[in-house]
Amino acid sequence: MKINTVATLMFFMMADVLAFSPLNTRHSGRGQILNALLVSDEDLKASLDRQMDYVPGGANTDFARKYGHMKGMHIKTVGEAFADFTARLGKPINALYKSAISDIVGTTHLITVNARFERDPIWSLGILSASDLILRTYPEKDTAKQIQTALIESVDMNEDELRREAEMVIECVSGMTKQDVTNALKGEGDSLIAEIARSAKDNDFWMYSRFFGVGLVKVMEVVGVEMEMESAYDVMEEWMGKSLEKPFYTACSDSDLYFKTKGKLEMMETLMKEVEIREKKRMADRLEAKAEASLAKAERDA
Repeated sequence: MKINTVATLMFFMMADVLAFSPLNTRHSGRGQILNALLVSDEDLKASLDRQMDYVPGGANTDFARKYGHMKGMHIKTVGEAFADFTARLGKPINALYKSAISDIVGTTHLITVNARFERDPIWSLGILSASDLILRTYPEKDTAKQIQTALIESVDMNEDELRREAEMVIECVSGMTKQDVTNALKGEGDSLIAEIARSAKDNDFWMYSRFFGVGLVKVMEVVGVEMEMESAYDVMEEWMGKSLEKPFYTACSDSDLYFKTKGKLEMMETLMKEVEIREKKRMADRLEAKAEASLAKAERDA
């Protein structure tokens, strides 16, 4: 009965659509469309049964065959990840930095719990560079270091391993030119960059994430690319689109975001220095006034 009702509703919906057809539309065309929609009860029931028999990770696709074993795994929520981060840090975050740090903790968690995520040295360089940028002007340097450590450990990674991988990339590209990196990202040669590129090209499900893009921006800096938003955008488009043969729009957007964030943090740093200078001047004025008052009192007592 329900199946017949569905078929009837589909018939009347199609009638409404056909009301907007040109007047010279041939009736035979309408008949073919209606016949296609009004399938038999048996065919419709079989289609519904196939939908109800769906098993997570059991589809007959390459994706399901590769990642189907991960079905049912417990994945921490963003809230749980931030609670883990907070517990590891064990101290409050400066109010000026709380929003930025919350964002990087949440972003990193969502990247790393994706089944397609595979860490590589460029990604490791990227997350360290991004966190270094955010924490560069943090007032308490010891706390800044602890924040970075808590961030990495909250996604079940080892900070020393990430630093070793990042250093490998820096050593690899030191002495390279932009064109050398362009060729390596095409998979040419036997460098670490070429190895990472070949691995990405061979993986149909390779996943780009923000810190891979930031890692490439850091590589640009090392090989002498002008560190301006427009210049980096063009190089990112070439490296991601033409060399790696991957979609480049998100990477270019992340490159722009990196430079915008960098500009805002530099402005914040300038303001903080100005505040510090003014505060030191006020302190000096207070000390001078106190010294003059003490001297005046000494003269009166004399």
